[in-house]
Amino acid sequence: MRLTTKGRFAVTAMIDLAMRQGKGPVTLSGISQRQSISLSYLEQLFGKLRRHEIVESIRGPGGGYSLARRADKVTVADIIIAVDEPLDATQCGGKESCHSGEHGNGTRCMTHELWATLNEKMVDYLDSVSLQDLVDQQKKKMAEQNVVVMHPRTASA
Repeated sequence: MRLTTKGRFAVTAMIDLAMRQGKGPVTLSGISQRQSISLSYLEQLFGKLRRHEIVESIRGPGGGYSLARRADKVTVADIIIAVDEPLDATQCGGKESCHSGEHGNGTRCMTHELWATLNEKMVDYLDSVSLQDLVDQQKKKMAEQNVVVMHPRTASA
């Protein structure tokens, strides 16, 4: 299983959006600039996120996007699944036909259970991490960076 750019960008954009909740709708152009993600790509991702009721759009001047539910109620798995990111480490897409093709007979491979279990663990983990957890991590990281910038250490001679 390899998380593609689509999944990474969707999670990154959602963290950006969640960090700005309570300050009015967030524009995709703002997210695009801050996160260096193509605006047209964000429009595609947010269309899917809206259809899965993770975000809601506000039209008109001053419009943009906001979370459709609280950040602690949105998991990373919700986001990744909403943007059609495959979460499957099996070779067969979970169909148990790993050996189909020229030499196979449509049977399971010897490692099918290993990869199927990995899939379950990945989904369980991603389902245990909320958007709020990621926002809190970012805020903590930013606070630590501000402390370093505001109070630089002086070298002793």
